[in-house]
Amino acid sequence: MDKVNLEHAEWRKASASGDNGQCVEVATNLPGVVAVRDSKAPDGPALVFTHQEWQAFLHGAGRGEFDL
Repeated sequence: MDKVNLEHAEWRKASASGDNGQCVEVATNLPGVVAVRDSKAPDGPALVFTHQEWQAFLHGAGRGEFDL
């Protein structure tokens, strides 16, 4: 995947995370991709997924595929 410009990313986190600073933030407003970053390192790297990949992850998480 080509490098994605995250300058206009609108980052959000789950409301359940509160203000503890230990969160994953997601930007879904970018054309064709979903970006994910660590809220503790907003200037650090972000993972970038296609919408199809992100939906597959959400589906798997909802079904408990990643539970330990």
